[in-house]
Amino acid sequence: MARFVVDITPLRKYRHFRRLWAGQVVSGMGTQLTLVAVSFQAYALTHSTLVVGLIGLAQLVPLLAGALVGGTLADAMDRKKVLILTQVASAAAVSGLVVNASLTHPAVWPLFVCTGAGAGFQGVDWPARRAALPMLVGAQDTTAAIALQTTIQQLALVAGPALAGILIATVGLGAVFGIDVATFAVALLAALFLPPLVPSGGGTPMGLRSMAEGFRHLRREKLLSATYWIDLNAMIFGMPRAVFPALGTGLFGGGAGVVGLLYAAPGAGALVGSLFTGWCSRVHHQGRAIAACVIVWGITITLFGIIPVLWVGLALLALAGAADVVSAVFRQAVQQRTVPEHLQGRLSGTFFAVVAGGPRLGDAETGVAAAIGGPQFAVWSGGVACVAGVGILLWRIPELWRDRDGGAELSAGARTDAVAEVTNELGEGEPL
Repeated sequence: MARFVVDITPLRKYRHFRRLWAGQVVSGMGTQLTLVAVSFQAYALTHSTLVVGLIGLAQLVPLLAGALVGGTLADAMDRKKVLILTQVASAAAVSGLVVNASLTHPAVWPLFVCTGAGAGFQGVDWPARRAALPMLVGAQDTTAAIALQTTIQQLALVAGPALAGILIATVGLGAVFGIDVATFAVALLAALFLPPLVPSGGGTPMGLRSMAEGFRHLRREKLLSATYWIDLNAMIFGMPRAVFPALGTGLFGGGAGVVGLLYAAPGAGALVGSLFTGWCSRVHHQGRAIAACVIVWGITITLFGIIPVLWVGLALLALAGAADVVSAVFRQAVQQRTVPEHLQGRLSGTFFAVVAGGPRLGDAETGVAAAIGGPQFAVWSGGVACVAGVGILLWRIPELWRDRDGGAELSAGARTDAVAEVTNELGEGEPL
């Protein structure tokens, strides 16, 4: 049984990884508290679900911009300094929410401004945090370390909202936002005790050329690009959360409680799945494992759209969430193996942009499909399209099927090609 439970070896072996992980545990929980508290306050002030939705939408552009800029920043300077700066900036953004909540008549606009700023800082933080990982753990423990980070992310997604509801009712909104500020202080303390995390060669200067270098590497690494495309395929076609309210109140005949269960089910499944990822480090054909996980996701979403029984639907959504989290572990492990250390920040930023943007594109696709054929049609047709998309990707990018050890062999070849490309650009016989 121990072989299947999440592997805690990186926590035992690497002191600095423990610090990075502990800071993420605390700040991740605080972020979820603020997410719920902002939505609650926005609805209490406006009684408009549209405003609540627009606050989430307003975070998308800063999040994507922060991820892309943050990727180049993480490859240009000491990643420890980036982590320190983002904790301070994030705490300042949430402090604005504390001040607003303490007013006799809180305003709505700070909810947009502060959460937008916070999303941008989160986008900057994520690439630096991911790029720091291979500098803190050995290559043989990378997959296990990623699984540990994924586990706490899922725990925060499940426990954070539940705890937020209790705290809002007992200590109030201002105190909840204040707790989040305190969690960033803990994360800052953890970052201060990390060693210098300077990219190899001293870093790459920021700018469009730096960003273009990351995209060129992504284009060369077929397996890596396939992991991006397969995740977009799953999220765009197989993410049905936009119709959860319609299904919960219509098909399943419930109220807000049922809608909440639909939203919580994938996260609960992902949390359970993340606790049993000990076997992931022993999988050599990780591309095949990713494809299998996305196929399971697509099939379960298809069945969810067909079977009008609530408990069956919740079970299917939980299974889909478990498959998704295992896929995420493998996709991030492939990235760590196929991306050179000096490019980790830029490719981590691109990865985060895909992860953050895909579900939002999925909301749009689901909404259009529901307008055409109804909520159930939107769900099952998206699941079928997701499975079909996997087949197309396996055909068009065979590296996804034939990879071994997470692209280690392929990435070595790609780096050789990259060196040859640079040599050609400099001119034959010129020293690198």
